[in-house]
Amino acid sequence: MAFDRENPTVLAIDTSGPVAGCAILKDGRIVHQIAMNHGLTHSETIMAAVDGALSAVGLSCRDVDVFAAVAGPGSFTGVRIGVCAAKGLAHGVGKPCCAVHALETLAMNFYGFDGLCCPILDARRGQVYCAAFDMADGMPVRALEDAAEPLSDFLNRLPKDRRLAFVGDGVPVHAQAVREALGERALIAPPHLRDLRADAAAILAAQRPETWVEARSLVPIYLRAPQAERERKVKLGMRSEE
Repeated sequence: MAFDRENPTVLAIDTSGPVAGCAILKDGRIVHQIAMNHGLTHSETIMAAVDGALSAVGLSCRDVDVFAAVAGPGSFTGVRIGVCAAKGLAHGVGKPCCAVHALETLAMNFYGFDGLCCPILDARRGQVYCAAFDMADGMPVRALEDAAEPLSDFLNRLPKDRRLAFVGDGVPVHAQAVREALGERALIAPPHLRDLRADAAAILAAQRPETWVEARSLVPIYLRAPQAERERKVKLGMRSEE
């Protein structure tokens, strides 16, 4: 089916973290956005939110040019929910999908910041998912590659001569440690700039049509293996030693 790569209508879905959301970009503007942080599971809420967003602006799935999903890193279960939702909707109407990177999307919260934006997501087990982006020209330009590592290792890799803005669900967990390590160089995002925004994911997807893929090719972005897989490998390793 035909779709517009020049001025696309984008439906973006995010269930990768604590805040679930969706947004619609149409004619170059965000026409609807929903963010949910009320404790219900994403599998309960996201499809109703998508249906409400489409209904609110008088669209159907057939009117969407690309279905974007925040594909990770993040909660393994959450990432799978969003990716599967986007794949299912896109497959049903023969439209492409776009995998949007969670850390890059978070950096959009500091569009135009003259330092580096440093998204940190709580990866549990004493680690954060992290990266750094130069935002001076608006869109994210990578300054440090993705990692899943202890916060102290990430902070040690950051440049010593830049202001650093920290965003993401790792902020409430690690803000004090960041301040103690970096002092006045650290800008801690306030609550209204801390969480990932589905509208930012829609904008990134619209500007990168070269990354669009067939629905069946959309896959999660993992920085480490899911816990179940890690535990399985441990068990297999134990058995091989017996």
